[in-house]
Amino acid sequence: MTEWTNWAGNQRARPASIVRPHSADEIRDVVVRAQGRVHAVGAGHSFTGAALTDGVLVALDHLTGIEGVAAGPDGTTDVTVRAGTRLHTLNDLLHARGLALTNMGDIDVQTLAGAISTGTHGTGARFAGLSAQVVATRLVLADGTEVTVSDGPLFECARLGLGAFGILTAVTMRCVPAFALHADETPGRLGEALERFPDDMRDVDHPEFYWFPHTDRVLTKRNTRLPADTPLSPVGRVSSWIDDELLSNNAFEVINRVTTRFPSIIPRVNTVSAAAWSGRTFTDRSSSVFASSRRVRFREMEYAVPPESVPSVIRAIEAWIARTGYRVTFPVEVRCAAADDVWLSTAHGRDTAYVAVHQYHRRPVGGYFDAVEAIARDVGGRPHWGKMHSLTAGTLRSLYPRFDDIVAERERVDPHGTFGNDYSDTVLARLE
Repeated sequence: MTEWTNWAGNQRARPASIVRPHSADEIRDVVVRAQGRVHAVGAGHSFTGAALTDGVLVALDHLTGIEGVAAGPDGTTDVTVRAGTRLHTLNDLLHARGLALTNMGDIDVQTLAGAISTGTHGTGARFAGLSAQVVATRLVLADGTEVTVSDGPLFECARLGLGAFGILTAVTMRCVPAFALHADETPGRLGEALERFPDDMRDVDHPEFYWFPHTDRVLTKRNTRLPADTPLSPVGRVSSWIDDELLSNNAFEVINRVTTRFPSIIPRVNTVSAAAWSGRTFTDRSSSVFASSRRVRFREMEYAVPPESVPSVIRAIEAWIARTGYRVTFPVEVRCAAADDVWLSTAHGRDTAYVAVHQYHRRPVGGYFDAVEAIARDVGGRPHWGKMHSLTAGTLRSLYPRFDDIVAERERVDPHGTFGNDYSDTVLARLE
């Protein structure tokens, strides 16, 4: 029996088989012939069990590329993309056509289907996540039929549905003309970052900051959108290698291996690491600024919280770390997003800030994630669907106004749970 493991190594499955279809016809054949459950998998970058199955695991590696391009409203362009296309590949294909995704997260190795199905987002109070940029989906249902939807309950569930409603074969994204980003990365103090973040949300296109636990040091990133014909001044090769490869990946991996053996030195290491981050500014094409290389493996929890609660949430995390003596090397990340209308979006119906915590994959998360979850839940936080959390349908129902509609649609299109797994059966529990 074949074993499948996610990128972080914290989720493992032993599917009956793994198939890599080259077309929607092959996917339909797999679904019709399957004797048990079927589930699609992308790049394996979810930290939850969203992609696990003991049945047939459908890898979308061969469903790649752009199928079609059509004019959208207000100068936008609707681009139909095969579901298994990696985001970095899509960015290159769009750039060649003078187009771009309007916003994206800070890594680009996921498949498009996986990214939208788990609610991947970037940062920017005027910009929604990837799922909100979807205007149509094509998917294979439990009876083997392939349908295209652009409105109604199935569309809402297909553009962010954990793979529990069908297997996506293509996604139509509403894209914008290509643009550049001017990046301003500045070290600072935590108190200043918390005080300024509401202003950054209002005034900066794409703001975020990283707080180094056990210190009061932060790195603030402010990205400003510019026309595509703006002269570019990207990070030089030497500087890029030092900052993005040596410090962010190679040295950081060594740091985490050492501190796993000697956790008592983490506060001193974090102080040195934070001091090593110097400010820098550069201008590059949008996708090159949005995404960074992340090779040091970790586990992550992220909660969507009301923006005004960010200071109290961060200070509560800081107090818990100080009180318990828990040690963590990874920075705490703070971002934001605009409200949207996607039924399962963490930003559904409300402007949102995100607080993400990480732990090196070789270290147990211990009570850290439990504590952060409790802090975020106290302010009405919603967990990221692809990142670690402990909530079940009973609690999630109170956080999402359309939750019962989502569950009812799942029962309608997949009454026998063909696309279900333990994770979706827990968070999207069927109506009694």
